[in-house]
Amino acid sequence: MTADPDSGARQNPHEVFAFFNEIGIIAQLSQALLAKVLPEGVHPSHFSIVNHLARLGDGKPPVRIASAMQVTKATMTHSLQVLKTRGLIEIRPSPDDARSKLVFLTDAGRNFQQEAITGVVAAFGRVLSDQDVAVMRDVMPGLVAIRKLLDDNRHP
Repeated sequence: MTADPDSGARQNPHEVFAFFNEIGIIAQLSQALLAKVLPEGVHPSHFSIVNHLARLGDGKPPVRIASAMQVTKATMTHSLQVLKTRGLIEIRPSPDDARSKLVFLTDAGRNFQQEAITGVVAAFGRVLSDQDVAVMRDVMPGLVAIRKLLDDNRHP
């Protein structure tokens, strides 16, 4: 997908806004549902870090995770400390640069991710019909394409 400056957002600004507004509302509502199934003191942002490491591989420096989560280094440091205290991650020195650290999921972190997914899927299951799941399945390729487009066009 490449942006054509003569089409898209300029021709349909209200459609573009409405699309991303709906996604934002869905994100807020789904985050609230996720928060209800997480243990006390663990926030959806903490789960996002664990999920990121489980999906894309661990052993990443905190600054890279902060960039992926689009948060400051200070915010990431705090979140990683919460996860470390709970035994969900380990922070180890980098073998390539002793000044640098790398973040790894523990077995408890991997179990936490799976339990959280199971809990949120069960919560969604109480709300979603088979027809709703079919709609989600149909829109998924388009959402993935938009996410990739936005991710590829992030500016530091």
